[in-house]
Amino acid sequence: MNTVTFTPAQIHVLNMASHIKTERSLERLRDQLAKFLAELIDQEMDELWDSGEWDEQKLEALRHAHHRTPYKQ
Repeated sequence: MNTVTFTPAQIHVLNMASHIKTERSLERLRDQLAKFLAELIDQEMDELWDSGEWDEQKLEALRHAHHRTPYKQ
């Protein structure tokens, strides 16, 4: 049997989620978590642009890339 180890952040979110009693509250929590993660991603992308690790060329290459997994028949 595998043991799952939670990070302190995961434990905190689980403890907070234990207070969710309605579907509306769950929806609000999901919205807040999504907003938080979007802000983190924005910050990280800004850091990549500022450092030069990410630029217009890489963005353009990503726009034209095909990363789909081929389906097996």
